[in-house]
Amino acid sequence: MSGVPRLPFRRRPRRVLVLGGARSGKSSYAEDLLAGRPTVEYVACGPSPTEDDAEWADRVALHRARRPASWTTTETVDLVAVLGTLGPPVLVDCLTTWLARVMDECEVWDERPGSAARLTAAVDALVEAWSGTGRRVIGVSNEVGSGIVPATPSGRRFRDELGVLNARVAAASDRVWLVTAGLPQRLR
Repeated sequence: MSGVPRLPFRRRPRRVLVLGGARSGKSSYAEDLLAGRPTVEYVACGPSPTEDDAEWADRVALHRARRPASWTTTETVDLVAVLGTLGPPVLVDCLTTWLARVMDECEVWDERPGSAARLTAAVDALVEAWSGTGRRVIGVSNEVGSGIVPATPSGRRFRDELGVLNARVAAASDRVWLVTAGLPQRLR
């Protein structure tokens, strides 16, 4: 044995949540956490771009251009299935668009009977899958609790549901980062 002190082994965190406001740099930071990985499954939870929404298409194109060609893209809201499989690290971008789409699917906006229970079940299933995944996963989500109070009941409902989702995923994460003005701060 040499006289060189051994550094403690540091395990790479398996579940990481990156929060931030709109255009804060959170997605770029999450991508940087996986830089150098030859394969990553990038899970896009937002709607596919269409000709009717050029601004959204531009945003999607920007995200695609930043990613290495060796990363694969999966467009889905079925995060439970993605997290339940073995494979390369996964980057989920983002939980905000996932929640919006799931709220649509659960018919929350129409206040259909059982919609709140369906939403709760979907969030519970996601948190359980996040907690139990064997894959390295980095999730991106918007931090909306520090902003203005939305003017509409639906806006307030979405903000509140996203706050609950973020808190639950953060509690089940090994690391949590907050990106503000491009500067990451470790929360956990």
